[in-house]
Amino acid sequence: MPGVAAVLLAAGESSRMGQPKPLLLWGDVPLVRYQVESLAESGAAPIVVVLGPTTLDAEACVTDISNVRTVVNQRAPEGKTTSVRLGVSHVDADADSILLLAVDQPRTPAIIRSVIEVHLAGNAHVTHPTYEGRGGHPIVFHASLRAELLAISEERQGIREVVGRHLDSLQRVELGDPMVRLDINTLEDYRAALERYVRAG
Repeated sequence: MPGVAAVLLAAGESSRMGQPKPLLLWGDVPLVRYQVESLAESGAAPIVVVLGPTTLDAEACVTDISNVRTVVNQRAPEGKTTSVRLGVSHVDADADSILLLAVDQPRTPAIIRSVIEVHLAGNAHVTHPTYEGRGGHPIVFHASLRAELLAISEERQGIREVVGRHLDSLQRVELGDPMVRLDINTLEDYRAALERYVRAG
């Protein structure tokens, strides 16, 4: 869908996982490729993939996909907000909206597309999916919030501060799919997610 750019955060050190998350296999492809393909299939473009010093090898997994840009965040150890700011700074100025997603939050094209469609159909500044009333990802921000996203910091809770500032214009999308809350932090999380969402399918 034209006008919705995506930032995929893939710069983390994966300290709890013990290996780079972007290179974990999800089905028969690396997780970073699965995420980029899901974003592309959902209509998001361009897709900015933010890598870090420990995830540079992931670039080779996505360079053949159209409308993908990779940037390297040398400040990744300072926190996720540095990656959000860098990714947003590389989004085209004419983008209507900016979608944020982390590489360790696998999402199907259907989930991403549903959130994008609802966001574009409404007038909300922020749109995100929910499962049983609890918030999930991806989160889509109207481009008018770009400056606020570029000003986030770890001390002020990152994008939570931006979301909190616009609760009167927050749109929740109840999808009834627990995957919207999936977040893979440890090897145990990864194995459980594979059993539930990949091997079971």
